[in-house]
Amino acid sequence: MASEESMDYVVVGCGAAGSVVANRLSAKPGTRVMVLEAGGPATDPNIADIGGFVRLWGSALDWKFSTEAQPGLGGRQITFNQGKVVGGGTTINAMMWVRGNRRNFDCWTALGADGWTYEAAVAEYKKMEDFEGGASEYHGVGGPISVRVCPDAAMRSEEFLAGATELGYDGPHWDYNGARQENGAGLLHFHIGKDGKRCSAAVAYLDPIRGRPNLTLKTGAEVTRLLIDAKRAVGVEYQLDGKRHQVRVEREVIVSAGALQSPKLLMLSGIGPVEQLNKHNIPLVVDLPGVGRNLQDHVQVPFVFRTATLRPNPQLLTGNILFVNTRTSTPDAPPDMQLLFTPAVPTPLMSALNFGGPACIFLAILIQPESVGTVTLRSSDPLDPPIVNPNYLYARADVETFLETLKLVRRIATTKAFKELNRGELAPGSVDPEAFIRAQASTLWHPAGTCRMGHDQNSVVDPRLRVHGVEALRVIDGSVMPKVTSGNTVAACYMIGARGADMILGG
Repeated sequence: MASEESMDYVVVGCGAAGSVVANRLSAKPGTRVMVLEAGGPATDPNIADIGGFVRLWGSALDWKFSTEAQPGLGGRQITFNQGKVVGGGTTINAMMWVRGNRRNFDCWTALGADGWTYEAAVAEYKKMEDFEGGASEYHGVGGPISVRVCPDAAMRSEEFLAGATELGYDGPHWDYNGARQENGAGLLHFHIGKDGKRCSAAVAYLDPIRGRPNLTLKTGAEVTRLLIDAKRAVGVEYQLDGKRHQVRVEREVIVSAGALQSPKLLMLSGIGPVEQLNKHNIPLVVDLPGVGRNLQDHVQVPFVFRTATLRPNPQLLTGNILFVNTRTSTPDAPPDMQLLFTPAVPTPLMSALNFGGPACIFLAILIQPESVGTVTLRSSDPLDPPIVNPNYLYARADVETFLETLKLVRRIATTKAFKELNRGELAPGSVDPEAFIRAQASTLWHPAGTCRMGHDQNSVVDPRLRVHGVEALRVIDGSVMPKVTSGNTVAACYMIGARGADMILGG
């Protein structure tokens, strides 16, 4: 053992949620907070560049997880890029800011997440935002996260927005983060600073507090297990520079390692399904069968059209958006489809995408999947990656959602407003649509739900994010979502971090 330290709180991981938790807990002078991040500092110049982040995928700043072979995708394995760096996913993501739908939070509370209402979420979003459009009933100013409306002029497309309104959707500049998310076409919001650079969790929540004497941030520190004594979390063990260290806690351990790593760490520490623990000879602390179950992820499929003229290549990956519910049998459900539109091939993807001429991309994103998967242990070695099996497109309803969306895309493409842009469908074109969907579908890197909150036997944390059966231990990240939100999950992860920190401070 290289060293043993003592803190009031230890936070495992400093992505969206963990950074907020660290910021708020350390705001009280004298409260000793340590943050352990497996990745390195966020110093690569590609991070700030809103078009350069694609070069970080597959780099040392990426965990580079891989799924198991997916039968619903023709047996393909999908690379699961996840941030291994200060700021976590917020440091390498596409910076899209989507709060989620009112009905998402209604669903959470119905599933046992007491108090996690839409109203409570909006109140937190307003506190964290610095919205360039100004303060209103649904937006706040002066918060740490700069939120801007599609600042890349080359990305904006009146053809798409007007085409959607021609079909009866609200718009053409609908605020999907306002009173209603669905059935309105508008411009996408991004967490980008007024300086045109990425506003990550590191920028918003950690950089401003680096000088706090009661805050310790250790990078390159991979947590290998939680220390449990008499069903109480008393510390963590981690590896740093090839040596094993321990840190003891006086108050609580907060696990904010994300929906793939948080369940892995719980299971390595004896908290999880007893059959998983027995399989890997890990002593049982608490049998929680829900740990690692309920994995949900958003799935994307591109539909491509030839365009009339070559347009400037945007720096952002997309920027125009429409939310719809394709499942007419459940009209009161949250939107299941997030349709994005890009009028030209983005500069960051030009080397990967060559359509033989000018093209535009409709990106269909399944945001309420019925297919659910698992995260399990590969071995008892904490440095082994978890086994990730999302079961993509296992449920027939998920394929039907894409097929219905393709019909919508074709309707938009033939509207009067879009006519001058459309010079023919490139993909799927004449290819069988379902075969195309299964061949092209991939992750949008939004895993959630693997340590879900609730009260039933398959829940992992209670609505105050405390792990069932273990004192002084919470999970605060996207893994606690009972059901994934309708849209990019980073905003919801920030909100979970903020509300979780308040719950700790509130006693």
